[in-house]
Amino acid sequence: MSSSRGKQPNRSEFDLQQLQGQGDLQVRTAAEFRELAGSHGLEHAFEHTHVVVASEACLTQQATLILHLGPSDPPIRIRQFRLGRAEGSGGHGNTDLVVPINQGGATALADLLAGQALPLVLSGNPSRQQPKLELETELRLDQIAAGRLLLHRAISENGVVAFSSREGITPTPWGPVLGPWSSALISSPGPGSIGLSMPGLHQLGLGSPVLIAGALGIVSGPGSGHQPHPKRSALGHALSPGACCALEVDLHGLKPQWLRATRLPDGSTGLLVAIAAPVLLLGLEQAQQLAVSASDLEAPLIDYGVPRRVRPSPTSVSYADLARGSIRWGEHRLHAAPAHSPRLAAELALELCAQIRKGTFPLRMPLAPLPERSSPRGLNERP
Repeated sequence: MSSSRGKQPNRSEFDLQQLQGQGDLQVRTAAEFRELAGSHGLEHAFEHTHVVVASEACLTQQATLILHLGPSDPPIRIRQFRLGRAEGSGGHGNTDLVVPINQGGATALADLLAGQALPLVLSGNPSRQQPKLELETELRLDQIAAGRLLLHRAISENGVVAFSSREGITPTPWGPVLGPWSSALISSPGPGSIGLSMPGLHQLGLGSPVLIAGALGIVSGPGSGHQPHPKRSALGHALSPGACCALEVDLHGLKPQWLRATRLPDGSTGLLVAIAAPVLLLGLEQAQQLAVSASDLEAPLIDYGVPRRVRPSPTSVSYADLARGSIRWGEHRLHAAPAHSPRLAAELALELCAQIRKGTFPLRMPLAPLPERSSPRGLNERP
């Protein structure tokens, strides 16, 4: 990489929007950009790239499906419901459903997007205006007036490598691990992910456009567990999950090929959803952050065998080591598997590249940045 930073002028958001309108915008995936920087140098890669697309397809249970249904006759105010295998409660309106993704909502969403009709059983909270007590029917996607998928912790700066020091099988948010020191699950794809391509998530904030399973979504604010001030590397990359943001997207725009429902051994369900976001390449410092290799990016090894809010983290592991499928710590060797889909992420990155080149995906900085509030406190901690 060249160290002569001053040769390349900085760009502005307006400059890139102008190039997009003229059809001259040069767009690459994060993997393509790293390859170009490695073969031709950082300055050459920066000069011939205006936007880099980062992507990931990670497993989450921190999501909710909101469905706005039409009225019944006589009217019903929904108290509880069962949609396929999913169960939940009514929402703010008389016929709104709040479907937790981890309680069967992931399966219900995948089935609806596949065109299936799901059995729907409703129980009401009767009143003079909404006297109906029960209703049994079927629900298809085209019968839903409006719906949204809310991803409460959608994009974070980095991930973790979950393992267990305890005997037997230990559940984690990404599935079970076998202990002691036998298997591990990798929550983040590392290089090319949105968080490690954009330290601090500085180009994401209120109103930022992102591509979620093929549909245009937006950043709705900070995500669950948002921690904007983690320890960082010399180039600014987070050494732990760090800052994160929440997303929302219209249900009817989601494409089933970039979304998977999973059932975990404890009976809960999770959602594997592909997300892609543009990184506007405004200066050489951003180019240098994007060109960092897997061997220079690390994730913390977290022991889920210890049931504490702050779990032990004996070391960190480079993403280059994780890519080999096994890691060693002292005398221990762990088999490491991804809790994400590189294939789905790569496919959606190419889709977003195409949309940006065609001008159908907007390029803009956020209306407001993510907040700088300090790390969340434990529920039983005193202020």
